Amino acid sequence: MVATEPTLDLMFPQDLISAEVVKQLPPGLTLRPLASTDYKRGHLSVLSVLSVVNDLGEDAWVAQFDAMRGLSKTYYSLVIVDQATDKIVGVGTVFIEHKFLRGFGSVGHIEDIAVDKSQQGKKLGMRIIQALTHISESCGCYKTILNCNDSNIPFYEKCGYTKKEVEMVRYTPERSHSPKL
Repeated sequence: MVATEPTLDLMFPQDLISAEVVKQLPPGLTLRPLASTDYKRGHLSVLSVLSVVNDLGEDAWVAQFDAMRGLSKTYYSLVIVDQATDKIVGVGTVFIEHKFLRGFGSVGHIEDIAVDKSQQGKKLGMRIIQALTHISESCGCYKTILNCNDSNIPFYEKCGYTKKEVEMVRYTPERSHSPKL
């Protein structure tokens, strides 16, 4: 069981996170839902490992948090926090797409997996993927999808994923930045 500060305003209930995954974390790290105060814990700086992050300030970050949380049973963002520093060292999100197919089934989409450079090599990315997959499956999704660069395929295969299809992407020029590869 993970000890969570009673004052944290979480995106979703803590009990959706797999206790088995939590047990596999290195000592001193906590896995929990994203909290409304996580801007101050460095949420955006960890995400910057992936791509360009535009920091629009804490008020805008909290507004985005509230908007995502307001879409019930859709967004599940989680973080790994270093208890010694109270800083975020890993992040990830699964969002649930509600479909008309398969009897109004749902599909989980895993996005934005990032681990602080100082914490890489500790299987934190794998734990995040395992926790998000558990959430997706617990929400009744008939499949869970993630996209990655070809260089990351071996990692995701270790997490139980299989390369299935080719993805086609079109970036909106005025809204996109060159992704970090």
